[in-house]
Parts: sequence; C-alpha cells; structure tokens
Amino acid sequence: MSEVLDEGPFFHGTKADLREGDLLTAGFRSNYRPEVVMNHIYFTALLGGAGLAAELAQGDGEPRVYAVEPTGEFTNDPNVTDKKFPGNPTRSYRSAEPLRIVREVIDWPRLSPEELQGWRDRLAALAAEQRGEIIN
Repeated sequence: MSEVLDEGPFFHGTKADLREGDLLTAGFRSNYRPEVVMNHIYFTALLGGAGLAAELAQGDGEPRVYAVEPTGEFTNDPNVTDKKFPGNPTRSYRSAEPLRIVREVIDWPRLSPEELQGWRDRLAALAAEQRGEIIN
C-alpha cells in the first residue's frame, strides 16, 4: 500500500474537449518540449496551476480545466518538486495510469494577456537555453 500524497481534489488543464468519464492517458507530446512524448499524465491539486497548464497547452481549442481522479498510483512531479522547489508547494503530481474526468470546472482563475505572455516568454527562454529539461 502506498502513502497517500494528497487528498485532492485534483485538476488537469488542457485544450481538449472532454466529457465526464473520459480517460486522460500518457503518450502525448509535452506542451513545453514538443519533441518529448510523455510517459506520464500530469495533474495538480491547485486550480490555478491547472488553469495555467490549460492556457499554455498546445492546440487551437479553448483552454479547459477538469476535475479528475487518478485511476492508479501517482507520485510527486519531479519536474517541479525538490528539483526546483523544496517539497511540493505546487501540489503537482504525475501518473502512468489514466486520470478519469469527473467534471469540467467552469469558474477557474484566468491569466491576463500580459501574465500569459510572460509565461510564454519564460518558457521560450528556457527552451532556447536548453534548460527546460523534462524528467520523463
């Protein structure tokens, strides 16, 4: 039996149009390094974090945030925990097992256009410096 890392609720941000009961799975390209196919599906217990992920997701769809439930074991996301932030203040996780969509979250905090561009600029700078390593 594994230790419970977080009780949730959990959220996932994307531009995909999904329905209750749909499963999110690993095996898609990273939003931050498109040449990397991800071995995990990522989620967070922070609504704002999922909103940021939705805004930065690749594609032309509308940013969406979903309440999700893990269907299997999950771990702290090593891309932001300990490596970048001590502990897990972002409450970010990943799983090799699917996440089940519970419902779409309609009222989530949106970024201003200036804040969103700031994030895009930071990610582009990291990619240009090849400092955006992803632990897959």
